[in-house]
Amino acid sequence: MHSPSPHSLADLPIRRLNRGDLVPCADLCEDRGWPRDEHRWGLLLSAGTGYGIDAPDGKGLAATCLTTSYGPGLTAVGMLLVAGRYARQGIARRLMRHVMETEKGAPLALYATEQGRPLYEDLGFSPVGRAERVGGRWTPADPGDLPSTALSTSSVTTRPAAADDLQAMIRLDLTAFGADRTHLLARLPAFSDRLQVAEDHGELVGYAALWPSGPTAVVGPLVARDTAVAEALISDLAATTDRPLRIDVEHRHKELLGLLADRGLKPVSRTTVMTYGAADLPGDAARRFAPLTLATG
Repeated sequence: MHSPSPHSLADLPIRRLNRGDLVPCADLCEDRGWPRDEHRWGLLLSAGTGYGIDAPDGKGLAATCLTTSYGPGLTAVGMLLVAGRYARQGIARRLMRHVMETEKGAPLALYATEQGRPLYEDLGFSPVGRAERVGGRWTPADPGDLPSTALSTSSVTTRPAAADDLQAMIRLDLTAFGADRTHLLARLPAFSDRLQVAEDHGELVGYAALWPSGPTAVVGPLVARDTAVAEALISDLAATTDRPLRIDVEHRHKELLGLLADRGLKPVSRTTVMTYGAADLPGDAARRFAPLTLATG
């Protein structure tokens, strides 16, 4: 059978995805060499809006893209995936243009891989930052070691989140992220293996989640008052799992990246933070250490 021509691909309808598309979405991830991550797809399809193109050969999806809206001020775009057999035929550009038109002028943000960045630049996106993915086996600090400079002056304690922490988490998150993520944060207790909050003299000053992705455990989102709080949250979450860790750290947080390297987490890959219709991301970047996933911004 001949592969469809670019013209015939351009005529394929774009439709909304739903939870019934969970397995085809995971199949497409696997096709591109990514973990299947059905658990993550379940969250993305319930909290966001998925767009897809059915494969003309009848075998699952040819392409996907997902948006997560945070109101009129920001929409995150992610999971722009094209099956290998339909790559380089213009389908990603068509799907992305459709998403941009559907969002009707809302500022957009995404994390671009090196391969995807030229397309986004051509569509008018501008780079505003970077994220460094680090991963590996967490090595706890030697009890005999002096604490890090960040923690030596810290009075921070962390504990598992309770139901009545949600409102304080939302308030802290709104300052850091700059847009309302209540619909995502409310899903974190069910989505995460562990949801941890940090306190300083009874004040909630940070939170982080740990969730499964294939053989690894991902830390994200990570919102914290400062590096000391971020380090404390990651360290206590790492103690709850035997899996290798993965975290996408905003590149400006060089102190945290250095601390993570000392604990055994090494650079894996890098993405470029890009925006369309906005000069930069909203919120307080100093408190925003890691996203929930790259797809949700």
